Amino acid sequence: MAEKPSEDGFLRRDLPFFYRLYRPAEPTGECLILLHGSGGDETTLVAQGRQIAPHAVLVAVRGRIVQEDGFRWFARITPTRFEQESIRTEADAFARFITAAAKRHGLDLSRTIFLGYSNGANLVSSVMLLHSGLIERAALLRPMPVLDDVPPADLSKARVLIIAGAADLTYAPFAPGLVALLEAHGPEVEAHTIASGHEIGDRDAEIVRQWLAGPATVIAQANR
Repeated sequence: MAEKPSEDGFLRRDLPFFYRLYRPAEPTGECLILLHGSGGDETTLVAQGRQIAPHAVLVAVRGRIVQEDGFRWFARITPTRFEQESIRTEADAFARFITAAAKRHGLDLSRTIFLGYSNGANLVSSVMLLHSGLIERAALLRPMPVLDDVPPADLSKARVLIIAGAADLTYAPFAPGLVALLEAHGPEVEAHTIASGHEIGDRDAEIVRQWLAGPATVIAQANR
């Protein structure tokens, strides 16, 4: 039996990652899977997700790594260096989670968008590179490349949006490297740098909405 909207939003523990599922009153068949940044939890991006896609099912997931009094998607050594085994272990587990959640809740992965912020965005890009073909559309906010060794991957069917913040002095310098890394594996990449720091807001939501509504395009690093 289909779940009623009034029953949505409670913390689910039936899969390896804790998550909350929200069904809109008038669903369109799309799904938005939300991956928070360091120190956040599964509720952090829910408002942003509703702003971006009000008629999509939202699957808000919690990272499993507890570090520095907050949840993360994989362990870090420094702000820009990460434990490679942790990345691969968690990426593998999340790939299994995606398949299981889609089956359990009747989600169409071909109509699913992955919205990741910071550490969550980095987990999404890692899953794309380590499990090519599983994620076809990804919006990555304030990301950077994190894998030291990248296997061969065919991302020719994927579309990726990358949004960096011009004043994000720690992470924005890494964004062009991620653009180049992903483009080398075949996806259509649209990249923006906006007037922001590491925080995200309405401008990010606007760009993601436009990207979802428009045709697939390839745009070199665009300043806005």
